[in-house]
Amino acid sequence: MLAAKARLENVEKARIFLTERGLIDNDFKMAKDGDYFYFPIKKKMKSDLFAIVSYNFETRKSNEDLRSTLSKKLTKKEFAHLKTSFDTIGSIAILEIDKELRKKEKIIADSVLAANKNLRTILRKSGRHSGEFRTQKLKYITGERTKEAVHKENGVVMKLDVEKVYFSPRLSTERQRVANQTKPGENILCMFSGCGPYPLVLIKLQPRIKSIVSVEKNPVAVKYQKENIAMNKLQKIDVFCGDVRKIVPKLKNRFDRILMPLPKNAADFLDVALAAAKKGATVHFYDFLHESSFNDAVEKIKAACEKSKLSFKVLSINKCGQHAPRVFRICVDFKLI
Repeated sequence: MLAAKARLENVEKARIFLTERGLIDNDFKMAKDGDYFYFPIKKKMKSDLFAIVSYNFETRKSNEDLRSTLSKKLTKKEFAHLKTSFDTIGSIAILEIDKELRKKEKIIADSVLAANKNLRTILRKSGRHSGEFRTQKLKYITGERTKEAVHKENGVVMKLDVEKVYFSPRLSTERQRVANQTKPGENILCMFSGCGPYPLVLIKLQPRIKSIVSVEKNPVAVKYQKENIAMNKLQKIDVFCGDVRKIVPKLKNRFDRILMPLPKNAADFLDVALAAAKKGATVHFYDFLHESSFNDAVEKIKAACEKSKLSFKVLSINKCGQHAPRVFRICVDFKLI
């Protein structure tokens, strides 16, 4: 059948391009083969992000079975509110269930569990990401009663409590993108590092990195990050628990690469990052912005650099996933010159 064939570095951009146009055929499983990723598509579309080829995809039977099962257990009105896509962290699925379906949430959760043999626990979102650590309230519905997951990504294993630690499985490709840019001998600073996904993936995919300093304020996330480093038998990652504004200025190191994966208010910490950067350093700055105002992120960087009397150049602006209708998490890669 028809497929969009994208190089791995273009996967996230290609996915967003195809999703926005409703071109992905969700009845089939996407596939990775060597340096390429294949999207099942409904019709041809020209783009520099991918080539159109033929590919033999596997059928996504679980989603098909789930919708078929629930169509018999829900009224037509209820079925119209059903969302069959969900985030999976390890063996935990996190569902979003509309208020109109709350009385049927156990039926929905049991059906999801039955249709996905890799799942053991079903939780439901019961609030938005909020608070100092951007965590989210989750309600247990069915399966094994736990909120602790063991998640595999990019060759590493991560343990975390999905309610007490912020983690997005959707950023797997973005973490790989950043890791692919790192070079042997680099000293790297990862601010707001959570349970360690960026440091773990970077050191796993580029083991000749000289060192990574990882700073996180959430003590629960720090506990898991240290456990994850040991579990993956990785070295050269130093973890600090506390506020980056207090910790980073005390560090003796200056860094070749700085990651700022806190899109809600990372701009408030640009001065800290710039003061810790070597000349020629690369900074990965994240933000949530409407698709019409991506340049606002560049303006924030420009203002911070002017205040610090530094010059910079933008290397790229990357969409890293959709946050809301026409609002995206973006990453601006920029270099100090």
